Amino acid sequence: MRRRVFASCGQEAFFEGHVHALTTLNGVPAGQVRYDNLTPAVKKVVFHSRSREENPRWTAFHEYYGFTPFYCEPGLRGAHEKGGVEGQVGYFRRNYLTPVPQVDSLDELDARLAEFEAKEDERWIGARMRTIAQDFAREAGHLLPLPDDPFTTGITLTPRGDRYGLITVKMCRYSVPVRYIDRKVTVTLTCDDLTVYDGRREIARHRRLTERGAEHLVLDHYLEALLTKPGALERSEALHQARAEGTFTAVHEAFWAAAKKALGDAEGTKALVKVLLLHRHQQHGDVVAGIRRALAAGTFNEDVIALEARKAAQTAGRAPTVTADTLAPEPLDRDPAQVTR
Repeated sequence: MRRRVFASCGQEAFFEGHVHALTTLNGVPAGQVRYDNLTPAVKKVVFHSRSREENPRWTAFHEYYGFTPFYCEPGLRGAHEKGGVEGQVGYFRRNYLTPVPQVDSLDELDARLAEFEAKEDERWIGARMRTIAQDFAREAGHLLPLPDDPFTTGITLTPRGDRYGLITVKMCRYSVPVRYIDRKVTVTLTCDDLTVYDGRREIARHRRLTERGAEHLVLDHYLEALLTKPGALERSEALHQARAEGTFTAVHEAFWAAAKKALGDAEGTKALVKVLLLHRHQQHGDVVAGIRRALAAGTFNEDVIALEARKAAQTAGRAPTVTADTLAPEPLDRDPAQVTR
């Protein structure tokens, strides 16, 4: 079965791993599936029997997909009940994870595992007549169909924005638009992503952080404040991260330098912020093309750049505006001077 690597994130990894496995199988194993007494599934072993007090979320999960868990006995007494699984885990570790692969991201490790398992598809186990892939092809027809919609694996939290426009989730901090300072928001947290809502409206989305104390700031979240406090931009952490991620490009840098030279530091930075606001409604590449043309023409007017961005989109045969408006700006309902990040 194709594996996927998830960040270390407890119950979310347990459920998302199951959803990914069932999606990869394109079906649900009929009957019973053997499980160890792992914490996300089992709250309590009832005496020394096979009965378990299950985690309610786990009960909802296996009932949703229509399979029955069979729990092995705890400790050494149950080791023989899952020997094949333990043996295959050891085989995979010895053959593919020793020495430990050196990768730059979980996505790269996922790709490596996919290559390893493509090799495994062609392997014979013991004296069997068919390869692993051939055996699975014979068994696939016995799987039960998947439900129309996958089980919702994310957990919901309600943090409050702090004075820096950040929310704290699982000991990591993420930015939200500055209008949500000192306001509660709703967060859906999965192993991969963190999505922030105000009611039903999505206001921010981040890749989940895994290192304790880590922060992810989005420059766009601070633009309204920076219009009235332009001096805060140059040394801001949000700008530093935007540069590192490549969203604040060399073209933006050139525009900013030229605008400050022509208009002065404060007004030149305000001109840049107005251009950055265009990214909310137009494609990133189109806005960059518009900036290039504006620089060539010697203008810093955001309306000219917006027009040139529209022309770039139309030349490429695309819609000139971003259709999703979930992150569109709203009036800032507090003093921008309170944003000190």
